[in-house]
Amino acid sequence: MFFAGLISAFLVSRASAAFWPPAHQPRLPIEVTGLNTCVLLLSGLTMWRVVRRLRVRDKSHAVCWMAITTTLGFIFLVVQGGEWVHLVRFGLTMKSSVYGGMFYLIVGAHALHLAVAVGVLAFVMIRVWRGRYESNFRGVVACSFYWAFVVLLWPILYALVYLS
Repeated sequence: MFFAGLISAFLVSRASAAFWPPAHQPRLPIEVTGLNTCVLLLSGLTMWRVVRRLRVRDKSHAVCWMAITTTLGFIFLVVQGGEWVHLVRFGLTMKSSVYGGMFYLIVGAHALHLAVAVGVLAFVMIRVWRGRYESNFRGVVACSFYWAFVVLLWPILYALVYLS
């Protein structure tokens, strides 16, 4: 519901603007973010591998796939943070325009959700490694659902914010 509200606000702001994006604002890094989107989508596949490995009681490979998933999520966040630094240097801030405000609100909310998910992944990975999910790995499945949410939401936000 939260992201539906943000998307609605973005669409209303965009529809009511004479020019979108405003002429005086820097353009978003479509190519780098497109590649970064592929990194995040790949992490969705690696998380799927985690659950598959646990279903056949292959803890060592599950931990390996969780480490890869966590690393890919972290890489996504670092690249996105680097983009933000460049955009701020070029004048795109929350206060520069409604465009800037909506960009940082939507992308920032997703980044916050992803950062929490990376932390949860790391926590759950340690628990898997310590054998906490030997007979019941519902916690890992729940973690995978949350990860799937942030992974699958991103291409929608990317298309909406970066490509529109």
